Parts: sequence; C-alpha cells; structure tokens
Amino acid sequence: MHKAPPTIGAVLNPFAYLADRWTPSPRTVRRAALAALVMSVVIVVTGGAVRLTGSGLGCDTWPKCTDDSLIVTQAQGFHGAIEFGNRMLTYVLSAAVGAVILAARSAKPWRHSLTKLGWIQFALVMCNAVLGGITVLTGLNPYSVAGHFLLATGLITVTTLTWQRTRESDAAPRPRVPAPVRKLSWALIATTLVLIAAGTVVTGSGPHAGDRSEIKRMPFDWAATAHVHAIAAWLVCALAVAMWLVLRVVDAPTDTRARARDLLVVLLAQGAIGYVQFFTQLPEVLVAAHMLGSCLVWISVLRLTLSLRERSTEPVDAAPARDESALSAV
Repeated sequence: MHKAPPTIGAVLNPFAYLADRWTPSPRTVRRAALAALVMSVVIVVTGGAVRLTGSGLGCDTWPKCTDDSLIVTQAQGFHGAIEFGNRMLTYVLSAAVGAVILAARSAKPWRHSLTKLGWIQFALVMCNAVLGGITVLTGLNPYSVAGHFLLATGLITVTTLTWQRTRESDAAPRPRVPAPVRKLSWALIATTLVLIAAGTVVTGSGPHAGDRSEIKRMPFDWAATAHVHAIAAWLVCALAVAMWLVLRVVDAPTDTRARARDLLVVLLAQGAIGYVQFFTQLPEVLVAAHMLGSCLVWISVLRLTLSLRERSTEPVDAAPARDESALSAV
C-alpha cells in the first residue's frame, strides 16, 4: 500500500505522527503528569482568589469577557483583570494536560491506560470550563460554584492517579496490607469526600460570595454548616490516626507509613487554619490557604490509599488484569 506523505499523515493522525518521531523518557512522562497535577491545584487556588477579591463577575459574560470584547478591557478594571487572568490559566492547564496525552501516546511501549487517563483529564477540564461559564451567566449561583469546585476536585483525583501510574507498569496490582486495612482506607476516602462536600456548603452559605454586589447564597445557617464541617473533619482525623496506628501494627512498608504520617501533618495544619479562620471572621488570606489545604488533604488521602497496593515497575505489554476495586484498577 502506498504510504501517505508525511504532511498528510500529520493531519490525518497527528498523535501517531508525533509518536513516530519522538520517544519521551519515563522521567519526561512523569514530569508531564506532575505538571498537570500542580496546575490542577493552582487553578483551584486562583479560582478562590477570584472569589475572595470579589472578581467573580469581573468579566460580564462568557465565553467573551464583555458583550463586545473577547478579552478584558480597561473599563473592567482590577476585578476584570483577575477574572480574565484566571480564565487564561485554563489554557495553561489545558496545555499541561495536553502534554500528558502526547507524552503518554509517544512513550514506548504505548501505554493505553495513561493515554485514557490523560483524555479523562481533558474532558474534566472542558466540563469545568463550561460549568464556570454557567456560573458567570447565572450570576455566581452558589450551587454552580460548589459544582465547579467539586469538578476541580475530580480533576485533582485523576491527575494524582495519573502521576502515580507513571511510576508503575500495567501489571495487576498486589495488596501490601491486609484486607481490613484497605477497607479502612475506603472509609477514609468516603469521609473525606463528605468533608469536602460539606466545605462547599459552608462556602455557599458564607460571606465570600465572589462579587461586591448582592449574590444569592445557600439558605443554610453558616455557623451550623461550619460545625457540621468541623465534625466531618474530626472524623477524618480519627480515621487518619487509626490508619497510622494500624499500619504500624501490621508492619506496613515504610513508604506507606510515611504517607499516613504526611496525611496527619496536612490534616493538623488544615484544622488549625480552619479554626483560626472561623474565629477571625474568615479573612481572605486564610480562606485561600484553607482551599489549598483542601486540595493537599485530598491528594494525601489518595496517595495513602494508592500506597496500599503495588504494581511491577517494569513495563508490560499485557492488558491490566481486573482488580477487586475500581481505584486499584487505575
């Protein structure tokens, strides 16, 4: 069969064209995955900065900044610059995710599992961009804002999984701790998700609406929701301490115990910030730090759970075997 000219091949299948001409090292693939994870956290923190500076409606509409301009204008002022800057960071995040997809596709051997995770990241970025636009068009509806944060948490989940998988093969995972310990980790994950969801309700009921004008808030008592959030936080802490103790009892691998220790440190710092901001009437700097802490807590929980199983570090060509849990499978 006659081979298509290189230019036509690049147009018809650019990923295969690049893969034929570039073979990234495993370190390059890992760095691309880490960059996507870092950017998924950065976009959360900068999104919080938009809300905390009252710049949520700095751009009047979406996808353009104003009805007549695609970019921010001088009339939009400081708030417009902040909001538009955050929108531009979405392109940086997209570039980081794109680098993961390209690096995973071009690596030899081609690991389809990493490519799929990269495309899931891309889909989440696009969905959250659309939801962000809906948030602007609905005047910062608090439920849309909460969904925006939860989708961002979903992106952090996938970027963390991808980063972990770049250091493993596609071999079947092997447990490193007894089954009851793994079940405890699932309880920790579930409780942490409740904690994060409760945090969005606290935010939706609190004073930082995201704009200087009167913005609709969730119809809940802010102090009561904060107390529910605190109870969930204490449950997470209790489970984290239990995990740390159990891992020592079963003589878990050193790196797994280190992950449990790291989680405790992050939870301690996050709890301290949470209580200080509560008693100081939610200063913007501490709220931003608490949002960063939320991301770090979730990443720490995921890393701890992922450290409870292992895969061969040598690449394999065989398709991954079915595992007993969805998280272990990725």
